[in-house]
Amino acid sequence: MNKTEFIVVAGFAISLLFHMTQTEVCPPSCNCESLGEMKGLHIDCSSRKLTEVPALPVNTKRLYLQNNSLTSVPPGVLDSLRSLEEVKIFDNPWTCDCHILYLKLWLEDASAPSLADIRCATPASVRMKPLGQLTGNELGVCKRLLPVKCLEFFWRDLILIAGAIVTLLLVAWALKLSKKLVCQIKLNQHNSRG
Repeated sequence: MNKTEFIVVAGFAISLLFHMTQTEVCPPSCNCESLGEMKGLHIDCSSRKLTEVPALPVNTKRLYLQNNSLTSVPPGVLDSLRSLEEVKIFDNPWTCDCHILYLKLWLEDASAPSLADIRCATPASVRMKPLGQLTGNELGVCKRLLPVKCLEFFWRDLILIAGAIVTLLLVAWALKLSKKLVCQIKLNQHNSRG
């Protein structure tokens, strides 16, 4: 095998390996169809009684999750679907509280028409309202819940900053006091000579 043949074979092997790593397997609970060479996948997970979104291939172009038992979508689950063109996610018993905020924001960016089709199942105060029309007040108290470790870091940092400020004030006071003492010593030395 000469150099040129080797380079062609190596290039083909690398492109095949790249293509295999880009194409993930179809979720076991779904039907998948190829939309043609390098055009992506049509993933149909509708009417499967799913309670969570399955792991999806990154090359998903069309995603159907309607008529399942989804109540929310964990943050980040759909972020890898950058080539998505169509989403159907209606007819699920969505719980419209702070846990639905990720899905709402993601759909606003990825598929605003799909957002209009989603209706809340619970809580009772927002039952049958479109998710896209809900405000932060209707979603409940949506404070970003920080993990305990983050709060510990916050208090530790606050104590360190307060300690640094107190130390700087003490150093400034000590310098001012030492300046007065130096002046008094020089004055006393000058008076004792004279």
